[in-house]
Amino acid sequence: MHFIPEALDDYVVKHSEKEPELLKQLTRETYQKILQPRMLSGHYQGRVLSMLAKIINPATILEIGTYTGYSALCLAEGMKQDGHLHTIDTNEELVDFQRKYFNLSPYGKQITQHTGDATKIIPQLTETFDLVFIDADKPNYPTYFELIVDKLNPGGIILSDNVLWSGKVLEKLAKDDFSTEALLRYNTLLATDERVETVILPIRDGLTISRKL
Repeated sequence: MHFIPEALDDYVVKHSEKEPELLKQLTRETYQKILQPRMLSGHYQGRVLSMLAKIINPATILEIGTYTGYSALCLAEGMKQDGHLHTIDTNEELVDFQRKYFNLSPYGKQITQHTGDATKIIPQLTETFDLVFIDADKPNYPTYFELIVDKLNPGGIILSDNVLWSGKVLEKLAKDDFSTEALLRYNTLLATDERVETVILPIRDGLTISRKL
């Protein structure tokens, strides 16, 4: 989804940081072998995630929604030298694919994979986090926020993907559109919850940055 003219979007990508070769390989193999390859963060958003992580320089990262591991590797680029990243996904079939690319990167030993229901896994995590990236099933976004906000260190950042949902947040809500309904509630929650301050970046499908006060 592009919210600016495609030619201008192409210019933005062309004049942003180049995509690392390992991530190009991951993208190619994802498109060759994995269903729904459009779920990848992709070159431009991946560089945005990498830049934000480098600015934050977190010691601990939690990612909710791994897919094939592209965004995890982008976030890991900004970790402290002895940092650690936990990533959660429901799809057992992708675990080996993810691990292959994690181990090809410099961060393999610093990434822990969790497979299963994030709403059950998150309460079991004992760490607190400097950075959380939410890019999973949309109906659970409000639940994920409530589960992680108390595990977020003061000044910690929550990044939330797909918050504009191809513009559906402005359309009349269909009766059975549970994803859009949840995102509408989630966006209102982030804008009004006094525990965080929030801005939405209208890049790709919408990326929210929320900082814990």
